[in-house]
Amino acid sequence: MLLLASKSPRRRELLGRLGVPFAALDIDVAEVRRPDESPEAYVRRVAGEKAEAGWCAAADRAAAVLASDTEVVLGDRVYGKPADGADAARMLRSLSGRAHRVLSAVALRTAAGLEQTLVETEVVFDRIDEADLAAYVATGEPLGKAGGYAIQGGAERFVSRLSGSYSGVMGLPLHATAKLLRAAGLL
Repeated sequence: MLLLASKSPRRRELLGRLGVPFAALDIDVAEVRRPDESPEAYVRRVAGEKAEAGWCAAADRAAAVLASDTEVVLGDRVYGKPADGADAARMLRSLSGRAHRVLSAVALRTAAGLEQTLVETEVVFDRIDEADLAAYVATGEPLGKAGGYAIQGGAERFVSRLSGSYSGVMGLPLHATAKLLRAAGLL
């Protein structure tokens, strides 16, 4: 049995595209970057902690638990989820006209242990004018999204170039996830 340790409807939708049956677990793990922790180490740690928490919560020790963490990174700065619309607007202004990275770590916890992978995608935003920015923030879509945007939603119009995994920017890189599941005999 595959369990997805995630509250995210996007991750549930994405995992469903792989055609593997799964059930979702509602897991809470603190997402706080440690001092001197690299962005890569941070997303890997959080994904691993989510998978471990899900595995500990699972009633069936034969279950496999999949988890992911996705963060937007500009330089060494990790953009989490905005606190409110003003915070989302601040994030988007700083990403406007620039390239940034989206890191998606995927972790699979089974009785055999923890396997992980990390996918990096470069996203380049065109310049976002203030009217477009205000209109986008007013939709409420940026709230609850790393970096204050949903690439599969209204923010897609800001993207001038993407190099990497589109589904990874959404929250679950499907190619890397499929490889992990296949290696574990789950796909």
